[in-house]
Amino acid sequence: MKIRSILITLIASATMLTAHSQEPKVKLSAYDGIIIAGYVDEGAFLNFMGPNLNLTIKQSKFCLGMLPSLRFKEDHGTPKNAFVTPNLGAGLTYSYKWFAIQVPCYYNAKTATKNGQWNVGIGVGLRLNGLKK
Repeated sequence: MKIRSILITLIASATMLTAHSQEPKVKLSAYDGIIIAGYVDEGAFLNFMGPNLNLTIKQSKFCLGMLPSLRFKEDHGTPKNAFVTPNLGAGLTYSYKWFAIQVPCYYNAKTATKNGQWNVGIGVGLRLNGLKK
């Protein structure tokens, strides 16, 4: 019962503070619309920023999160993967207004001829939320 009343008090006071305060200069959120294209491990990728932790300072945004991606890579030798494969990466993204740059990391699983390893790439893209004024 005490916990419930404490939570209600905290929510009510937070609501009153935000109702009377100006817009904060620093925002912390968990989603942003960013599309990135780039290069990693002798192939290309196209990703759409997934779940992330991000910090917004004025018009700059720093994101650390998961990167649901399509990877474009032609395998040489036998057996071969498809040219386009789904993949999940993780990485750091910086965006200013509508421009975004990213350093993603993707894991290639162990195969019969190669050990599993992480590969670091680079990409540039467009921040959709940065287009509005």
